[in-house]
Amino acid sequence: MVKISVLQHAPAAHLPSRPGDPTPTSRNLDPLLHPFSRARERMRALNAAKMERIFAKPFVAALEGHVDAVETMARKPESLDMVASGSWDGGLILHDISRRTRVLHVEGAHKGKVSGVCFAGKDRLLSCGVDRNVKLWNIQQSTDDVDDDGAGPSVKRKPLNIFPGKAAFNSVDHHRSDPLFATASNLVQIWDETRKAAISDLTFPTSTETISAVRFNLSESSVLASIGSDRTFTLYDIRTGKAERRVVMQMSSNSLSWSPTFPTVLLLASEDHNLYTFDIRSLRTPTQIYKAHVAAVMSCDWSPTGTELVSGGWDRTVRIWKEGVGTAPEVYHTKRMQRVTSTLYTADARFVLSGSDDGNVRIWKAHASEKLGIITARERSAIEYRESLKERWKMDAEVGKVQRSRHIPKPVHKAGQLKRTMLEARRVKEERRRKHSRAGENKPKAERKKLVIAEQT
Repeated sequence: MVKISVLQHAPAAHLPSRPGDPTPTSRNLDPLLHPFSRARERMRALNAAKMERIFAKPFVAALEGHVDAVETMARKPESLDMVASGSWDGGLILHDISRRTRVLHVEGAHKGKVSGVCFAGKDRLLSCGVDRNVKLWNIQQSTDDVDDDGAGPSVKRKPLNIFPGKAAFNSVDHHRSDPLFATASNLVQIWDETRKAAISDLTFPTSTETISAVRFNLSESSVLASIGSDRTFTLYDIRTGKAERRVVMQMSSNSLSWSPTFPTVLLLASEDHNLYTFDIRSLRTPTQIYKAHVAAVMSCDWSPTGTELVSGGWDRTVRIWKEGVGTAPEVYHTKRMQRVTSTLYTADARFVLSGSDDGNVRIWKAHASEKLGIITARERSAIEYRESLKERWKMDAEVGKVQRSRHIPKPVHKAGQLKRTMLEARRVKEERRRKHSRAGENKPKAERKKLVIAEQT
């Protein structure tokens, strides 16, 4: 009898452990056997960057209902899908963005435009307008308010309370925990939900400006900030009942937003086409400047994670920025979208909402090429691998060129070219002026130090 010796291999090393799993592969990781590994990795990074641009389709849906420009929006606290919007037609709409339906539509909530909207708890909504009234609404839906197709119809609903003022209101914001809210008109006023008259008037001495927006701090809820028509940004404390500090800037601001992760950081959207972040502990200079818009920035909002921010401008574009990166934002636009007057992040930071002059509230993906729907573990692993490749090879010329490429409307592109030409001409003129003046007379000034004119206490 002949004895035969055979090689025996463990089946577990060569067969899938479960049905549907990939077949295990064995690799020799010796770098000498893979001389072209970096070249292959670079090509994978280039392909990943191209795939990102191919699948960059950010537009999700447009929510209709308003017949005039959407002026303001607010998201419901502790909710992922409820968003309220106010329009120039005086109407209020409560949107369910997951179902893309109108939960509530109140026509003629105000005479004239609705200038401010905020939630006062889970089932109540505050709105203010140029009709000199702040109104408190009950948004709890009843069975009579829903028609057969589930689209909340326009109802003649009466407010729970009306707070009359002496001047047109431009903004309203609610305290995080107490039944208090602040309004912006010719001064900042603090109101109690149980009283008809304001309980406190906050104003800076010698100030006669019109306040355009007011926001409570998310962490230190007794602190609030406002922006005004005199190019000012002011900090108040409702415990002392007075203005603490005021900053006068080169240009006026249109919107402000507190950072959700850093309580001392504030974002301002300015008329000079830029956004600025300030640390309220040192207001002499902004901590970061965000430059890309070619017209006035009308609105801004932080992502709930604090790592991104969104802005909407008079140039008809929505731009998404990475926190601390002042250039090359993501740009969203459509043919029908007009001037963007309000922008907002959803509570899960996956979507961005924009309200514009054409009367629509549009839903965008926060990451343009993100896949919506169920993602398997293998797909998630592949996505993360491609992201790491793009980050590793972002300084490569070809990969960087693909990642930076954006198709923007021709008017925006031409306006950007003209703006760059004007800024370059201004730089050359200042350089020549310094060259032909006495030494040390015209010193160059840092860009961040040009913004603030004076800080007042």
